[in-house]
Amino acid sequence: MRTLREACFGQLFASPVLEHVWADAAALNVALRERILAHARHDPGTQQTNIGGWHSAVGRLDFCGEAGMRLIEHMGAMTEEATRRLYAVHGGGRGSVSWALSAWANVSWKGHSNGVHTHPGATWSGVYYVDDGDCAPGADDTAIHLLDPNAARSNVFFPELSCQPVRFRPQPGLMILFPSYVPHHVPPHTGDRPRISIAFNVRKEPFP
Repeated sequence: MRTLREACFGQLFASPVLEHVWADAAALNVALRERILAHARHDPGTQQTNIGGWHSAVGRLDFCGEAGMRLIEHMGAMTEEATRRLYAVHGGGRGSVSWALSAWANVSWKGHSNGVHTHPGATWSGVYYVDDGDCAPGADDTAIHLLDPNAARSNVFFPELSCQPVRFRPQPGLMILFPSYVPHHVPPHTGDRPRISIAFNVRKEPFP
């Protein structure tokens, strides 16, 4: 009988993710936290995927002043780096593209959460953490949960082995970037301080 010991076994269709803690986060987050909470006190916000909490209007973080401008620069740098690495993995040459970026702030008090969602019409999506909300060490209540985007794999292909959510616990200064088609959610917050994050979408032009 021929042996299968030399057969190759691998995985198909992985989704990229890039995570980074920015070195200037300590000073940046002081300014961001102050500006976001001040804006939330007099602005009603909007209802999107947030279940409770406060969600700012989508834009360019103008209400965050210079700190917001600096963070927008970080988002652009993450987008460029993730795209560069993606093309390097696939061994292809990258054509000329431009990026359309939009961002918004989120404030979640105890009991507030975000339902499962994706970001149609965008290329990359991401989140930056200003304040983890005083979460307990090891707790998942403030972690963003990224889910398998292939529903068929989870439902019919060895469901007992289906992919578990990938969790990223918030850390001040941490930025995560992932494809906009990846479903994600955040469980109810249980910390004593509000969890403050800034989410963003980046759309490749021409799209897709």
